Amino acid sequence: MNLFHTDKFLVDSIYIRLKERGFEVPHEIVETVFTLTKEEILYHYIDKIITQAEMILEINPSLSDQEILQTLAKHIVEFFGAEAASIRILDPGKEEMVSFGSYPPHAENREESIPFEDTIAGEVVRTQRTYFVPNILMEEKYKNKERVQRLGIHSMMAVPLYIPRFSMKDVDIQGSLQIYFKEKDKVFTPLEGKVAEMLSRRVSYVIARKRILDLQKLNLSKDRIVEKIFMKLGKREGIKMKEVFNLVIPELAEVMRIQRCALFSVTEDREHVVLEAGYPELQHGIGKIFRVDEEPYIHAIVNQTGPFGDFENEKIHPNYILIDRPQKSHLLPDHLKRFLEHQQINSVLYIPLKVNEMVQYFMAFDAQAHHQRFTEEEIELFTFFGKELMKGLRFEKMDDILHDFKNPAIAAAGFAKRIHKILIDGEYPAKKEKVMQALEILLKETTRIQELALTLHGEGREEIVDLTEKLKRRFAINEETLRELKRENIQLIEGPFEEPLHIRCFPLHIERVLDNLLNNASNAIPEEGGVLSIRSYQREGWAVAEISNTGKMEEEDKTRYLQGESPGRGLHITHKLIKRMRGRIEVESGEDQTTFRLLFPLVGEGGSE
Repeated sequence: MNLFHTDKFLVDSIYIRLKERGFEVPHEIVETVFTLTKEEILYHYIDKIITQAEMILEINPSLSDQEILQTLAKHIVEFFGAEAASIRILDPGKEEMVSFGSYPPHAENREESIPFEDTIAGEVVRTQRTYFVPNILMEEKYKNKERVQRLGIHSMMAVPLYIPRFSMKDVDIQGSLQIYFKEKDKVFTPLEGKVAEMLSRRVSYVIARKRILDLQKLNLSKDRIVEKIFMKLGKREGIKMKEVFNLVIPELAEVMRIQRCALFSVTEDREHVVLEAGYPELQHGIGKIFRVDEEPYIHAIVNQTGPFGDFENEKIHPNYILIDRPQKSHLLPDHLKRFLEHQQINSVLYIPLKVNEMVQYFMAFDAQAHHQRFTEEEIELFTFFGKELMKGLRFEKMDDILHDFKNPAIAAAGFAKRIHKILIDGEYPAKKEKVMQALEILLKETTRIQELALTLHGEGREEIVDLTEKLKRRFAINEETLRELKRENIQLIEGPFEEPLHIRCFPLHIERVLDNLLNNASNAIPEEGGVLSIRSYQREGWAVAEISNTGKMEEEDKTRYLQGESPGRGLHITHKLIKRMRGRIEVESGEDQTTFRLLFPLVGEGGSE
């Protein structure tokens, strides 16, 4: 039907209906009134609707979903001359209609949630049709009548809100926009309902635009993170996690004003977590170990036992835990609450990182800003960052292992040459004992090289070892390394020793620490020669190993070494491993001698510290 026939049909329909009601109006007058209405009144009304629709489409997509819907409520209130509007969104899991904002803002003083069944909001979502209430006091589905009486509100119109999902990760948003009026027994027209529905649907375009911009921003941030990590990986000195943190954290600044950030790994037995890296590094005890069952927040992250949902002081979900009231959260122990209060931290976000469906790492973000929620895109960015750090951590471990291959590899090559020479010279029968000793050391060192490589996939279990025995054995290996490097002008002094000195650790860790310190001490001895000495003893419940070398260390260098800030990789590795073994390091330097002192908790015969 074309426009001319539509107009004629409407004029005839109006003429007939007037006549049925007893109004004898000439057909020409009806036609004139219709034309004036169409050309004058309808034009202005449609222009007003179009303008209002455009204003909704121009809502800033950088606002949150809640702020966008509240702005929609504001436009609709102003368009209809209403008193207020509120928004309720369906929570399908709880079958509740949850309050999601209002206009004006003071109108938000309402129930946090209402049932889906037997309520106006629930009925609107179920039918996807506008619901008119001429008199709220007479409406059975409206429960809180005292509140609207107090505000002088008597009628309302509830309009469906429906925002289709934008991607496979999203869910459809369904809800009800409730518009309140002061008029009692208000007569609502179908036109009002249709206009309200049309304006409500326009907001889905704003949300879609927001999703597109969020995805663009997310992908840009991901690209920057990858670019900076690979830029660091391309440098010849290898990767250090603290440098990666310093490069990448600024990329997350727009999302979360971060004061501190840390990466934890879960041990093979899943009973402990290790603090692998942190930003800023000096505020974190890198290498520190925590028991999973002693820290409620760690237990919740690692074991994923729930319950999941949004609670008063925290939001607990499989892909994140957000603590927005740290001082009241039941997940945080008192000592951590005190620390966060001192640091003025008001939000803590934890992101679990899974490998083969099990949490193997997790990230912790501390912020002074009050964060009550994060979007799915923001959580995805944090998760992506965490997974890139997991890769970086593996590269760092690989670099550390390659560094620590040196001593056992040189020693193994030296003992292999020694055995080869004895066999070539035909001295095997006379030197059989030396050959067997060399073979034993060669077997142990090649086994150790294998164990170093396997640490990428796990480190086994802690054991009780004799610190003195390890110190003496690594000193012997270092002696062979010096022989291979032609450092024959270094005098070696052993003892006195106290043994056994039992400590609890991963055997490979203490061997790597001793190798690095012995190697650094050897390299620090001047070219003209000097002394390298070792000894061990007890001190106030600590097992102590000392390594001394000829040469003076500047005070500035000593401070950097104690903080693990030395330019070389050996001290960086040593610093982390000592913390993991719950030990500490001391450095003394005189006029012509430097001493590194390692202290570890002494373990008794029963295995207690």
